[in-house]
This record gives sequence, structure tokens and C-alpha cells, in this order.
Amino acid sequence: MAERPDLTELGSTGLRRSGGTVYEEFLTNLRGIRGAKVYREMADNDPTIGSMLFAIEKVITRLEWRVDPYTDDSADGEISPDDKENAAFIDSCLHDMSDSWDSTLSQMLSMLVFGFSYHEIVYKYRKGDSKDPTKKSKHNDGKIGWRKMPIRAQETLFRWEIDADGGIQAMVQTDPSTGGTYIIPIEKSLLFRTSSQKNNPEGRSILRNAYRPWYFKRRIEEIEAIGIERDLAGLPVAYLPPEYLSSTASPEQVSVLNAIKEIVTSIKRNEQEGIVMPAMYDDAGHKMFDLQLLSSGGARQFDTDKVIQRYDQRMSMSILADFILLGSDRVGSYALGTSKMDLWSMSVDSIAKNIAEVINQYAIPRLMKLNGMDIARAPYLTYGEVSHVDLTEISDFVTKLSQAGVLMPDPKLEDYLRELAGLPPAEHDGQSFGMPPMPEQGQMEPGEMESPEEEMEEEELEVAEGTEPLDGDLD
Repeated sequence: MAERPDLTELGSTGLRRSGGTVYEEFLTNLRGIRGAKVYREMADNDPTIGSMLFAIEKVITRLEWRVDPYTDDSADGEISPDDKENAAFIDSCLHDMSDSWDSTLSQMLSMLVFGFSYHEIVYKYRKGDSKDPTKKSKHNDGKIGWRKMPIRAQETLFRWEIDADGGIQAMVQTDPSTGGTYIIPIEKSLLFRTSSQKNNPEGRSILRNAYRPWYFKRRIEEIEAIGIERDLAGLPVAYLPPEYLSSTASPEQVSVLNAIKEIVTSIKRNEQEGIVMPAMYDDAGHKMFDLQLLSSGGARQFDTDKVIQRYDQRMSMSILADFILLGSDRVGSYALGTSKMDLWSMSVDSIAKNIAEVINQYAIPRLMKLNGMDIARAPYLTYGEVSHVDLTEISDFVTKLSQAGVLMPDPKLEDYLRELAGLPPAEHDGQSFGMPPMPEQGQMEPGEMESPEEEMEEEELEVAEGTEPLDGDLD
């Protein structure tokens, strides 16, 4: 008799949490809502980070997303009509939502900034052109479809509901407009994460490693802007009688001192610049109040432009997107950029794969189960190639192999090369139309005719060798 397995779970993932709040991040500025605000500032204000995120989003949204039917390996790749029908149904649901698939995909990609993206699945009955949004559809088959997959913004997260075993049960959301609290169960939602380490529901932002260089870059840019403004405007210096600065100054003198301090700290060079100072002189004829702008001479010890470029490079390196900086500082080669783009394309492909896996594992089976379909033969969402294909290199490679006789073209190879080049598929019957074998020495090609002179020479040679019988000879 087989031994019964122990199904109890003893340990834990080690996720640090308390009261529905995750404390995995050791920097308090990057925890919870405070961290979401910081990451949003990084994505919205920094041009380098914005360009990297924009590139990832546009590459993923321009992919050819499609729904492929279930394939049974035991059936020699044959796809049954039911499986094709199921795939067509899921594809129709994907493009029958109130928001387009590209728009929904863009919201899912917010997980790159915040580490996670939580989406509620809203269903509907497909009842054709109905005024009721719970029934409005392009189709009128009465089946249940996706109405939309709206995001539940990361900044509205109040807490997580996590069971004793570390399983994620729900997201508790606070509406910033109404102040209402909503519990969105995981069974009715999709959770996209850049990382599932320790089953952390908040994942890990891809901007996490870029935070430190971004922080220093922002501070240096602010100091640089203040320094430029001060160099252009000059350093304001105000002169007052000593009694105004003493601890025994009268209330009137303290008031004047505070007013002049406000003037000094608020001086800016603009169309409204101008200062009004009292014309007061002492008994010796010296001004009692004066204001001057001092300019600083000489060059600066640090080149802030190089420092900012260094931090830009570190931020782009953190998500393998430093190829976007090639050429900006007049360095970098084409080969180097190609290799960097290949590595970046692999990372973008993993992001697209992550999204497809969540849809295939949760969204599609749930929808099929609601419609009474067999989830064991569920279709799956997939996408086209992410990497960029250099047709010059591919053609040179194929040409050299063909000339060397190593590569024999066939229909599958032609279809693959046509797909890489974005060309329409070839029309053939599936038969191999490879290169014909080279004829051996002395062997004619099929259909090749010999000249009369060549025929006479062959006959004379055969007669001389005794292989051809002469006229009149007997057997």
C-alpha cells in the first residue's frame, strides 16, 4: 500500500508584512503609497526614464497578439474544429471589450513602474447592440465575455488580504474621490508582477535600482539651476546698520530686518525685477541701507554635465536600456548597440511572456468555465517576435550557406524567411523544391541533348573498346 503524502505546509515565504501592509522594502520612502508617488515622479519627470518606459510600451503594444488553439501532441499537430472554435471565441472576447486591447495592455505595463498592476475582471452577456453596458457586444450569441479589465490604481492601495499560508486573497482599495473602501477578491482579478519573489503582491519596480542615481541626478540638477540663476542674477548682499542685527533691536528694526531678508532671498531676474530701498545716510554721509549683487568669477571645479550623464547611464543600465544613450556623447559603435539591443529585446520578451502567462493561467480558464467549456483544452494567448531581425545579415548568411551547398531550401525554410521579412506566405503544394543534385562527371542533366558529333565520338569509342556490336556480327 502506497504511503500517504503529508499535505500540510509547515514553513513560510518569509515575506515581511503586518496588518495587510508589506514591509519588504528597507527604504521607508519607497514603501506603500509613498513609494508609489516616488516611482510616479521618476517616470513622469525624468526624460531618460520616460524614454526607456516609452520604448518598452511601444514595442510590446505593437506586437502581434493572437489566440492560438489548443494542440494535442498525440494527434500529429491536427487541430480539432472545437479547439479552433474555442480559440476564435477567446479572440473575439479579447477584442470586444469597452477598452481596446492596446489600451488594456498599456495599463498592465504600469507594473514596470510600480512593481505590480491589479486589474478587476468585469464580465458581460453578449447580447448584441444593447444600451445596457452589461450586455452590449459586437456579438449576439448569449455567451459570457469580458466587458473590461480596468486597473485598480497602485496609489489607491489601502492594504492586502493575505491568508496564513501567504496566499493573496484580495486587494483593499480606497477611492480618492469618494473615500469609499472596496474589497476586490483575487478570484475576480488579475495580478501582474515584475517579480513574484516571496509571493510579494507588490512585486518590485524595474526603477528600483535606478532610484539612487535618479535621486542624486535630481539634486544636482536643482543645485545647477540655482547656481546658474545666481550667476546670472548675482549674489544679493544687503547692508544694514549694526543695531538692526543686534539682539537688542527694537520691534520696528526687527520688522525692517525681516523685510530685507525677504527681499534678498526672493530676488529673481525677470520682467518684474526691481527693488525699492530707503535713501538714508548717517552723519558722515554714508548710506545706512544698501543692496548689491555680487558676481562670482572663475570656472567651476566640477563639470555637472558629465556627472548628470553618468547618472543617466547608470539609470539606463539598470533596465538594460543604455543603448538609447549611444551617440549622445559621441561614443559607441553599431556592433555594440546591436548586442545591447539583443539583450534588451530578451528582457522585453520576458515582460510580454509574463503578461501572456497570467492571461492564460487565470483569465481564459475562468471565462471558459463560466461558459461551460472544457478548460483542459483551453486556447492560449501568444505574441510575435520581439527581437529585431537584420535582413542584411540573414540574407548574407543564407546566401553563403546556399553557395557552399550546406543549406537546401525547402517550403518550411522559405515560410520562415518570409515571416522574418514580413512578406506574404508562399503558395506551394508543400513539396520540396530544393536545389537539384549536381550531375556527376560525364552524366547528362535530364532533358539535355547530345550533339551529332558527340554521338559519333561515343559510338567510335564503344566500337574500339568492343562494347558495341558491329553491323552483321552474330551473337
